[in-house]
Amino acid sequence: MEAYDAIITRRSTRKYSEVMPDRELIEKVITAGRYAPSGHNNQTTHFLVFTNKSILAELTEIVKQEFAEMEITEDMYISMKNAVNASKKGVFVFHYNAPVLIVTANQKGYGNAVADSACALENMMIMANSLDLGSCWINQLHWLDENPRIRAFLYKYGLKEEETITAGLVLGYAADGMPDRNALERKGNPVTWVE
Repeated sequence: MEAYDAIITRRSTRKYSEVMPDRELIEKVITAGRYAPSGHNNQTTHFLVFTNKSILAELTEIVKQEFAEMEITEDMYISMKNAVNASKKGVFVFHYNAPVLIVTANQKGYGNAVADSACALENMMIMANSLDLGSCWINQLHWLDENPRIRAFLYKYGLKEEETITAGLVLGYAADGMPDRNALERKGNPVTWVE
């Protein structure tokens, strides 16, 4: 697949097969993230890769409990409000039951932490699409970055105290076999030419 096609046809996948992608494919996706640009070429994005079902189930339960304890506020993003509501009902699975979760972290206080991680995530999503894998950027762990239970859990699996959780990416085979590749019409993201 050409790079342009991989970009234009990339869509978020929210229903996954239980089939684990071959490790070689997962490593290609991670390598694409590691080769993303970073501010002053710092290369400080940390990738924590989870493929163990029981560990993912434990993390899912903690995330569900922590969101269920939140009160919805006026300034919350709609997706965060949805996460809180679904957690209160006990039905929230933040990683869409994907077999792979890649958490990105970066240095606390580093001005490009989120931007560097965003570049890595975009590279990984495009690579996943080119490999016939579904992917979806998820923010729930970023929203819970200061949560003591989430941090304690992730410390056990490699997060460092001086790191901030910047985002996550789920990865796997789409439940329907292939990722949806119907390009969405662009209704936003205006372009202004100055010639």
